[in-house]
Amino acid sequence: MLWLLAVAVPLLVWFLWWAWRKKQTLVAQFVQSRLLAQLTVGVSQARLKIRLVLIVFAVGCALLALARPQWGFDWEEAKQRGLDIVVAIDTSRSMLAEDVRPNRLARAKLAALDLMKLAKSDRLALVPFAGAAFLQCPLTLDDDAFRQSVEALVVGIIPVGGTALTEAIETAQTAFKEGENYKVLVLFTDGEDHDSNALETAKKAAKAGLKIFTVGVGTPNGELLRVTDESGATGYIKDEQGNVVKSRLDEELLQEIATVTGGFYQALRGANSMETLYEQGLAPLPKSDISSRLVKRYHERFQWPLALACAALLLEMLLPERKRLPRRESLVSAGKAEWGKAVAALSLLLAVPLAASASSASAKRLYEDGKFKESQQEYERLLEKDEKLPDLKEAAKQYEDGKRGEAEQEVTRALQNAKPGDARLHFNAGAAAYKAGDLGKAALHFMLSARDRELKLQERAFYNLGNALYRAGERGPDANEKISRWEKAVESYQGAVQLDPQDADAKYNR
Repeated sequence: MLWLLAVAVPLLVWFLWWAWRKKQTLVAQFVQSRLLAQLTVGVSQARLKIRLVLIVFAVGCALLALARPQWGFDWEEAKQRGLDIVVAIDTSRSMLAEDVRPNRLARAKLAALDLMKLAKSDRLALVPFAGAAFLQCPLTLDDDAFRQSVEALVVGIIPVGGTALTEAIETAQTAFKEGENYKVLVLFTDGEDHDSNALETAKKAAKAGLKIFTVGVGTPNGELLRVTDESGATGYIKDEQGNVVKSRLDEELLQEIATVTGGFYQALRGANSMETLYEQGLAPLPKSDISSRLVKRYHERFQWPLALACAALLLEMLLPERKRLPRRESLVSAGKAEWGKAVAALSLLLAVPLAASASSASAKRLYEDGKFKESQQEYERLLEKDEKLPDLKEAAKQYEDGKRGEAEQEVTRALQNAKPGDARLHFNAGAAAYKAGDLGKAALHFMLSARDRELKLQERAFYNLGNALYRAGERGPDANEKISRWEKAVESYQGAVQLDPQDADAKYNR
């Protein structure tokens, strides 16, 4: 897993760099570079870099945890549970029959090795037999020792001819330790028994706790026994009367021996014969402790890098991208409720509408009740009532359509007719229009109120004009129009800062 750590972390760093470059390219298509720094003034580049470092660190720690680091250890006693299995293989001359290829003995040896591969946690012993039997390999967990013993088997390894199943069963019993319950014998033979006591011996072995699973090697039809003499001539084995000997598989005897001991008979036919024998016969048997040894148990330490990865991800999620700047408190704010933390700095600097005249009290009440459209209409009615201004609907429409020149002409005509007190009514009308979503009229009203001689009113008008222009830019039909309106918004915030250098919100927004 360490190689994955060495590859994945550089790839992640490259991917994050590529994603950042891609993002910069996309942003450049919508925002001019000279404006980008002003529009992203609230974003902390240092915090962005820290968040990227935290992500890379978290991924690296997670991959390190997957590698399962370990150090420190304790000695523990490890007990291995399994079966004790004695494998007995017939090595008499009848195993030279070729009714199974290449011959019976070769097939029996291959099957014994297949059984060894299946019995991974079991101890195995080997007993070759013919007219007699002996323990060639005692019970062992050493697969190499068992394999070498099996491969060394040849016909004639037992000098006594014939097939003595009784000798095989009795010798197998000597391989087991006293007191163990489940003793297993797997008997590979063609079943040609020259000793009629095999079935009785099997019954006695069953009482001693031995289970015998017989494996029939050969075919019931049998095969002539072919031999080759020293000169290379091929002939057939004959009995004492001179008749050619034909060896046949005695399945009936093998079935009886297996049945009386609680095992079963398995004919050696295909590649899956040993798998069937082990899964259906041996695997279900209860296993006992067959060995114990002291082993090192290393202490897992993956929890440490995993905890660091979780902590880094949590810190990355909690670390904001934006700088923490002071916010101006106001009773009427367009920021927190409508924009959330993403554009909180665009909160309107609108307290309770400015006191204008007694006649505007109803408009103020409508505003305080949240009826912003009705409040806007009431303020505009008051402005039109005294015929102080022309109708601003056309100017607002021109402004929304991007016809800033025509809109400014309407504003200029309005300024020529303005009278003292109009500025406060326009400010309040702009506040109501902004809240009502009528950004065109809001901007025009703030522009008119910004021409007042009172510097504080000018500063508040410029600030809210910037907010209205920013919102109008978001609704712009295309990228150029958005940029144009945002540039004007920056100019308005700059005007507010010039009037009040301590205006933190205006500095933040510009």
